[in-house]
Parts: sequence; structure tokens; C-alpha cells
Amino acid sequence: MKNLLISTLGGGALLMAAACTTITEASSPTVISVEDQSPAPVTPIIELRNGKIQGLKDNGIDAFLGIRYAKAPLGELRFKAPQPPVAWDGIMDATDLGAPAMQMYSASGPNTSDFTRQMQTIFPTGAESKIDNEDSLFLNVWTPAADGEKRPVMVWFHGGGYAYGSGGWAAYNGRNLAEKGDVVVVTVNHRLNMFGYMYLGDKFGSAYADSGNVGNLDLVASLEWVKENIGAFGGDASNVTIMGESGGGSKVSHMLATPAADGLFHKAIIQSGPGVTSGKKAKAAKTTETLLAEAGVRTLSDLQTIPAEDLLAAARRVNARTPSSGLGGGLNFGPIVDGTVLPRDPFVPAAPEQSKDVPVMIGWNKDEMTLFTASQPWFGTLDEAGLAKMAAGMGPTGPALAAAYKAENPDYTPTHIANRVMGARFVTGSYLLADQKVRKGGAPVYMYRLTWETPANGGVFRSPHTLDIPFMFNNAEESRVLVGPGEEPLKLEAMMSDAWLSFARTGTPESALLPDWPAYTVSDRPVMEFDLEPRITSDPEKSAREILAPKP
Repeated sequence: MKNLLISTLGGGALLMAAACTTITEASSPTVISVEDQSPAPVTPIIELRNGKIQGLKDNGIDAFLGIRYAKAPLGELRFKAPQPPVAWDGIMDATDLGAPAMQMYSASGPNTSDFTRQMQTIFPTGAESKIDNEDSLFLNVWTPAADGEKRPVMVWFHGGGYAYGSGGWAAYNGRNLAEKGDVVVVTVNHRLNMFGYMYLGDKFGSAYADSGNVGNLDLVASLEWVKENIGAFGGDASNVTIMGESGGGSKVSHMLATPAADGLFHKAIIQSGPGVTSGKKAKAAKTTETLLAEAGVRTLSDLQTIPAEDLLAAARRVNARTPSSGLGGGLNFGPIVDGTVLPRDPFVPAAPEQSKDVPVMIGWNKDEMTLFTASQPWFGTLDEAGLAKMAAGMGPTGPALAAAYKAENPDYTPTHIANRVMGARFVTGSYLLADQKVRKGGAPVYMYRLTWETPANGGVFRSPHTLDIPFMFNNAEESRVLVGPGEEPLKLEAMMSDAWLSFARTGTPESALLPDWPAYTVSDRPVMEFDLEPRITSDPEKSAREILAPKP
């Protein structure tokens, strides 16, 4: 017999009742008997700045989901900076997730395999468009106890670029991390795509000067909420770590250079998403002109009243006739240097002074791009001639990168060499950000690379984008579709979650499962390689770094 704990995917706790089901493994028919169907216990009622709140316990961890941290950005507040939430009477329900922001996702290839459907259980990239909403400024909190303790706080900014995603994805469930590390975990929804990053200042004047960055101002508002309220959840507002992967890593990078975020966090983790530069106003204004013309928006009244779905439909029409250069399609929305919210590019020409004393951990996965390209017709069939042609089409550095990666990885097929070439930007961006931060002086930087290869889906991915997430969130068992079977993923989970928790607590990543992890220096460039036998390697992708290094 097996006793199985049943819980919901995605938000974690809710409706779960932690029902224990006994399954008798016998010949047909299988007998299933329910031993305990008692409802999930409720959390204590806690008092926040604006009112009382109550959630449900998730197998001993208090889960408060769908907490509003700012007013709904609707009507006159559309495309404006977030405003504080209003006070409420009674007890706010925090038993289920808030709506994800409006989604704009353009798949990079066919998305019809059994595996991609299974991946929706932990990364529901396509499913959230069914429930998205402009009223999406919600966050989720998991805590061992809403008491008077001062636990480290770990705030997660989701991936999906600036186009799609939410803090409610199953892979981001903070329950296990909160329990293992005795920490408070927060995940955040914020405005995305045109709703969070459409620059309207040129068209509608100074009242919209910050419109190109209101999605990042939502993140600032969530950190302000944490500062004001996290003590009620047993968290320490003076020990807050922000972290994120892919687009979330870029969001963390931008918070390090956003004056409004100064002092709201104390450590930062950037996973497979270094944000070194930002968009520019002139290009953003042209993107706005294109979209608004397509949507028929001419006046401020039009802007405030057009249905959100009509804006998305207009964007999709533009994308259908525009070559895509990102996951959001041809219209790429993201933060811009506007001189208002963001005064400069985050890490050029130098690291920002404001985050000089913030420790940073940054890294990438060895084969980032396989997750995006595995559905392409050439994946698995590319030959040497095809690789040479593809590399030549990647610009003047493409052939040199292909040659370097072939020399370093003689066992790689042309398909996987091509993916390494395409993923080199993760490597060089991470190095550049780390170099700039170290040159500024102050708090240390720690660099890592995930090299363990997942056997999932026949092993074709090797070490893909997002593979780090189940490990550092301590959610490997819940993410078997990506990490595969057996004990190996659990070993990676143990060492990586240890390191993330240690960094959040002290600013130094450590684990009994890891060798000593030295701070990064420009001279030695030590990198922690996460594998079954973890090790420190000096400058493991030196060739790619030097090929793509900015020229004086």
C-alpha cells in the first residue's frame, strides 16, 4: 500500500484537505479508499495595515494566497503607477490565487506534444490566458507561522519575459521552501506586455511619463507591501531577498538600478536572465504608435475604455504580420530608460551605485535554449552543413562560437551545438553583470552554472532553461515531468535549495553538499557547477565570453 498526500497544483494549499488516500496495488480492479477527508485547517486571522486576512494551512505551512497589494489598475488608473490598496472591513479571503495579468504569449513552434501538455502542470504558459485579468495585482505568502519571529523573506518575480506568466505557477509554489528553510516566501503578479510597459508619454503627455515602466513599479509596490506587512507573517522586513528566473532575473536586475526600489531589499538572485540594458524611449514610442493605430485608439478616453481583449487582439494582428524577436511576438514590451522611473541602463556603463552593498548570486543553465527549440523541425536532425549555415546566420560571431563549443563538447550533436550558440547570451550577460558589480566594489557576487542533465523527454534537453526552478524551490518531486525520475534530481534539489536558503539568510551560499564557494572575481572567475559531483571551475565558458565580450 501507498499513502499519498493529495494537493492541488499551482497555488498549493487550497482545497487540499491534505486528504490521505490509500491505494491498494493489486490486480484489477484497483481499490481506492479514502481514510481522511477532513477540510484543510485555517490559518490564524492576522491584522495587516489595511485589514484582517485569513488563508488555509498547506500541510502545516500557512498559505495566504491572492492578497491584493495595490488597487486594481482599471479605468483612469490604467497605464498609471500602482496605488495603495484601500482598507476593507471584515476578513479578506486568502484561500485561492488572484488572477494572472493579461497574457501575450507567442509560442516558438508547434506546441502539441504530450510532453508540452504535461509541462502545463508546472508552467501553464498557455492556460493562463483563460483566466487572465487586468485586475491582477496580487501576491501570495507562505510562512511556517504567522507569529512574531523574524524569518528571512524570499520574494519571487516570475518568468515569461515581460509578456506572460504569474506568481501562481505550480513550479513556484513556496510551501516546501518555506518549510525546509524556515523562511517566508512571497510570489508576485504584476502588469505585463502593453499593460505594464507601453510608453505613452509622447502621445498623452507628462501624466503618462512613467507608463513604460509601470509593470516594474508594480514590483516596487509589492516590495513596499512586504516592508509594511511581512512582519505579521513572521518575516523580517530588514532581510528581504528578491529572486527570479528568465524574465524574472531581468526584473531583479532592474530593481537593482531602480531608485524607487532602493532599500526595499537586501540580497538579489538572478537566474538565467541578466538584465544589463533596457529599451529606449524612441523605439518604445514607435511601438506604441503601431499598436494604438491598429487598435483604433486616438484619444485618452479611448485609451481608458477600450476592452483589454481588444488591445490584445490588436497586438496579435500586428504580430501576425511582424517577424517575432521574442516570446511576446513582434511587439516586444519591456522596461525602458525613461529618465523618470529608470534613469539609466541597469549595468552599463557600470553597475548602479544604489545596489553596491547588495550581495548578488547569478548564474545560468548549460543548455538554456533546448526548451525553446525542441519543437523545431531541425531539432535532432541538424547535420554539420546545417549547423554551419545556421551559425553563419547568427551574425559574425556565430561560426566562432560554434567552433568553440564543438571543441569544448566533442560529444555534442550539431543540434546541441546550435543551441549552445543561441544560448551564449545567457552566459555573456551573466558574466558582464557580475564583472560590472565586482568592479563597483562593495558586497560580493557568487556565480553558478547548472550542468546536470535531465533525463526527461528522452534526455533531449540536457540542462535546459527553467531546470533550476524545481531544485531551488525544493519542488523536484512535484516537477518530475521536467526533472525526471529517480534519486538524482533529489540530490540536486537538496544542494541548490540549501544554497538559495543560505544566501537569503546570510548573503553567502553554502551547503554541506557543496565545496566551499568563493566570491566571484574578475581575475579568477570562479563558478559553482551544480552536478551530482559539484565543483568550482574557473571561467567554464571562457571562449564564448571572450568571443562576445564588448570591444573597447
